[in-house]
Amino acid sequence: MATPITSGSLLTALRREGCTVVEVGDWRRHNRNHRGPWGPVNGVMIHHTVTSGSRRTVELCRDGYPGLPGPLCHGVITKDGRVHLVGHGRANHAGLGDDDVLRAVIAERRTPPPNERNTDGNTRFYGFECENLGDGRDPWPEVQLDAIARAAAAVCRHHGWNEWSVIGHLEWTHYKIDPAGFTMDAMRGRVGKLLR
Repeated sequence: MATPITSGSLLTALRREGCTVVEVGDWRRHNRNHRGPWGPVNGVMIHHTVTSGSRRTVELCRDGYPGLPGPLCHGVITKDGRVHLVGHGRANHAGLGDDDVLRAVIAERRTPPPNERNTDGNTRFYGFECENLGDGRDPWPEVQLDAIARAAAAVCRHHGWNEWSVIGHLEWTHYKIDPAGFTMDAMRGRVGKLLR
């Protein structure tokens, strides 16, 4: 368990890891902290957006929509490989998930299949939304996959975590399928390589 990274340290960590970062509006103070705690944090969660078009995707993830206010993540990773920071603090990205999965993330080992929704993931995880339709056919450009791995590695490196601290939304709850189009084992392989 760890204290959440400061906004300045997050920016520095991402840039040191080789990410191209775009700061969106007042991202450092844009959060849902009034709805509950953020932290202690235990890992990084990867999502797909079910959207196309970078500008629309970033706006949606920053502002949210009726019934689910933004920010919907901490960073949006667009197809061009840029990491758009849209929030810092509690974000509406993870929702409820399985406490057994959280225990595995804390222990930095393979997660079991999720079968419960009894734990608030918005408290425990950094979230990166990745621009993709999520239909298994929309391509994932190499520059985007590299940026996802680098963003996750930046957070893990800051906290001293390994690649098992990075999970997909589908590994947190059986109600989700994201990210679709690549495997989280392959992504963790990329993260582990960067960390080593």
